[in-house]
Amino acid sequence: MFATRFAPSPTGFLHKGHAFSALTAFAAARATGGRFVLRIEDIDATRCRPEFEAAIYEDLGWLGLEWEEPVRRQSEHLDDYHAALGRLEADGLVYRCFRTRKEVAEAMASAPHGPMEVFRGGPLGRAEEMRRLAAGEPFAWRLSLDAAARRLGGFAGLTFMEGEARITAQPELGGDVVLARKDVGVAYHLAVVVDDALQEITHVIRGCDLFEATHVQRLLQALLGLPTPIYRHHDLLLGPDGKRFAKRDRSETLRSLREGGMSAGDLRRELGFD
Repeated sequence: MFATRFAPSPTGFLHKGHAFSALTAFAAARATGGRFVLRIEDIDATRCRPEFEAAIYEDLGWLGLEWEEPVRRQSEHLDDYHAALGRLEADGLVYRCFRTRKEVAEAMASAPHGPMEVFRGGPLGRAEEMRRLAAGEPFAWRLSLDAAARRLGGFAGLTFMEGEARITAQPELGGDVVLARKDVGVAYHLAVVVDDALQEITHVIRGCDLFEATHVQRLLQALLGLPTPIYRHHDLLLGPDGKRFAKRDRSETLRSLREGGMSAGDLRRELGFD
């Protein structure tokens, strides 16, 4: 059965862009008689707040959306993500990176063939790693593109569907991405592929700003043996200034629009949904 989802992070109030994305996914599910799933991506405990999560339910309900219950909250399923990370670790596909963000930026800037746009590192020697662990130094788990390429025999056969077009994934564009770190716990890329598989999502409909993320997520699906949904990345809704909406644009939050007298029907019509 067709199944798609809307997966906001409760780090601010929803705006018109969120409404457009949620309505697009909801309309696709309704048109096919499929499932519409709401997921709360709240693994970043440093930025997520309960009042923003409560507002998500309120705003989407005001828009007229309905979703499956119970809603999956990522913070309640950390064991699922840690289990996936453990599988990658056991297969030698991730490594501990002790570099700070500043050190990573410096390494990219001083690359021998010129500044790199993405980070490519690698594990430390066993003795050095044990020394740093014993000293209690913080680290992040990074996906090793080199190890992943060896496991899969390269990335040439790694593809995904973008609508009706087959795209060759280029996970190297993302470098050795962080999959977990102390301050955030499990990172977005790993959590989202685990969630999509567990919730049997068949179609991921989201903004084009996440298109590049699909390449890394397709690699993780291959490494973990998870199904790959069909993707569709829609254009971003832009404000009068030509810039995309952001949570900091308080005047365009659904809450402020509602308080200003706009009805849900008015907003749906403005966004192209009757």
